[in-house]
Amino acid sequence: MRIGDEAPNFTAQTTEGQLDFHQWIGSSWAVLFSHPKDFTPVCTTELGTMARLKPEFDKRNAKIIGLSVDSVEDHHRWSKDIAETQGTAPNYPMIADADYKVAQAYDMLPASVSGDPKKRTAADNLTVRTVFIIGPDKKIKLMLYYPMTTGRNFDEVLRALDSMQLTAKHKVATPANWKQGDDVIISGSVNDEDAKKQFPGFKSVKPYLRITPQPK
Repeated sequence: MRIGDEAPNFTAQTTEGQLDFHQWIGSSWAVLFSHPKDFTPVCTTELGTMARLKPEFDKRNAKIIGLSVDSVEDHHRWSKDIAETQGTAPNYPMIADADYKVAQAYDMLPASVSGDPKKRTAADNLTVRTVFIIGPDKKIKLMLYYPMTTGRNFDEVLRALDSMQLTAKHKVATPANWKQGDDVIISGSVNDEDAKKQFPGFKSVKPYLRITPQPK
């Protein structure tokens, strides 16, 4: 899969019932983040963090959905541990991918993987440590892959989402380490004449690097 491809659709059982992924996304953005195994330490902290951050994603019209290669029953049992240790239980659906169909469709696991997920360890599933941001058009906008021992920075996911939503609306790009309210870069597709109309007072550092305040 590549950025710009349509996100594979699927029907799956989750902790909030069966859902059709594309229908569930609807006109929202979506953040799919996956985990190699239930009852793993790093992922426990991540699921709790995302639960606390959910209001921030809600503000951005972005839905959160988790995935682990285990059953709904195990997800519910794990949620109790997450609530106990992190202070917040998952308040978003968790996909039960015990048949590996979603993990295989998103290239997290090879097509040859099969068998009882309870007999697989987190190390067997170590590639199931991904983040996908999917737009309302059902296209993949961002992909992140993490090793098992490195917890994900979900503030960065929010920052990237802010950038993608801004640049989808305006003909701008965001520079390194950009955050809300910082100056932005005028897209190369906008010539100087049009830039003067759309972004009056912009600063031309180089012909290809034109800086302007973030559009409202």
